[in-house]
Amino acid sequence: MRIALDAMGTDAAPAVEVAGAVSALKNPESDCEIILVGDSDVLEAELTKHTGFPSDRLSITHAPDRVLPGEPPSTVLRRKPNSSIAIGVGLHKQGKADAFISAGSTGAVMAASLFILRPLEGVDRPAIGTVVPSAGGPLLLLDAGANVDCKPHQLVQFAHLGKVYAQDLMGIPDPRIGLLNIGEEPKKGDELTVAAYGALMKSALNFVGNVEGRGILEGGCDVLVCDGFVGNVLLKFYESVASFIVSLLTNALGDEKAGHDLEGVFHLLDYTETGGAPLLGVNGIPIICHGGSPPKAIENAIRVADRAAKVSMVSHFVREMALTIETGASASDATASGDTAAGDTV
Repeated sequence: MRIALDAMGTDAAPAVEVAGAVSALKNPESDCEIILVGDSDVLEAELTKHTGFPSDRLSITHAPDRVLPGEPPSTVLRRKPNSSIAIGVGLHKQGKADAFISAGSTGAVMAASLFILRPLEGVDRPAIGTVVPSAGGPLLLLDAGANVDCKPHQLVQFAHLGKVYAQDLMGIPDPRIGLLNIGEEPKKGDELTVAAYGALMKSALNFVGNVEGRGILEGGCDVLVCDGFVGNVLLKFYESVASFIVSLLTNALGDEKAGHDLEGVFHLLDYTETGGAPLLGVNGIPIICHGGSPPKAIENAIRVADRAAKVSMVSHFVREMALTIETGASASDATASGDTAAGDTV
């Protein structure tokens, strides 16, 4: 697989991206090719600091511009068509790369993915999926920040996208879908969650019902669906937990004791272990990383991108969404024929 990596995205670019790419290439279990996208002179100079990696699997595509923090995402493609984000997504669109990774502007990556790769049929709004820990194992949270205001049928679309990701990359044959809400009862929540609950109940998904905030860590579901506003708040809370626990235990036990006893726990809470968050629902595999990512996160994002491409995850998305379109059409036909009782939600 060929992975296009925006080498100008992190806060410490390009040192972090180059180090992460080199580590990925040195991994004996990896056979992917990596395309570094960015200023070729800068990248070549950075590469001279690294040795012992298979250079035949690494190439550079020149992109003279870089998207800066604060630039309006909607204007990036028009004002900076030669940015590392625009060119990198373009390589993916052209089939010269099987996936694209960036730790640059999340908004710019989303905008480029939407306009260049385009959403899949049956997907109104692509969603960001992020894997977080729970007592039952890894849990996929989506949407983690792409869409603030959602409609019920869009949450159902997120659930279908999450199902495919959980099957292909998390190895869960029939993932349990949960809806984040303030209570477990079907009529709890606002209009959005009540309507989404009804739609999910009527779907063919393995829907296990509402999941309260306190139930997230209990591991009652494999895919947790919510709108992007709530999802992003939850994700950032997750990211803050590890450092908070460290500070508490360091004060109580001392540096050495705390570090020794909780090394495994920190590993579970470390966002760098998941690498990045894929934008699910577009015709491609764009992965968004944290701007403060270390090389380890970039390496793990490359691993995720490589695996997603190898299992043809996008083709699986297409099949899943085609099935939902067909099922939705059948339900509409039934309603038109009077087969659905008055007052039922379709």
